[in-house]
Amino acid sequence: MRCPYCGAGDSQVIDTNHDSKGGVRRRRKCKDCNQRFSTYERAILATPLIVKQDGTREEFDREKLMRGLRISCAKRPVSASDIERMVGEIEATLQTMGKSEVSSRVIGDMVIAGLKDLDQVAYIRYAIVYLGLENLKSVREEIDRLLE
Repeated sequence: MRCPYCGAGDSQVIDTNHDSKGGVRRRRKCKDCNQRFSTYERAILATPLIVKQDGTREEFDREKLMRGLRISCAKRPVSASDIERMVGEIEATLQTMGKSEVSSRVIGDMVIAGLKDLDQVAYIRYAIVYLGLENLKSVREEIDRLLE
């Protein structure tokens, strides 16, 4: 593991913890500059290709999903760990499906369900784009369904 401070290739593992997200967090110390840093290791499991509405296919992009959720949850009392947990659950679900391709609609439905439980304002923000709520009446109808 290269040191992020000096670029040296030799570091010593000081501590190892198993992360609740299924990964391993290692605390390291560079043998050259003595700086400490953390690394995270996570198994790379195959995720299916995502089939978009226009028929194109793309690899599942964890960071793209995180960005979308962060935008929906901006200025809301939703912690980064909640967003990370939700993305991890969605990714794990996709991996356990055992399919080579999954519709983007499936991911959107998982996000909608997760946001509905996590934060209703973030849910509405996401739903406006995902469900194509084009006017105030359709937004109002979705809010009314939430309030029931």
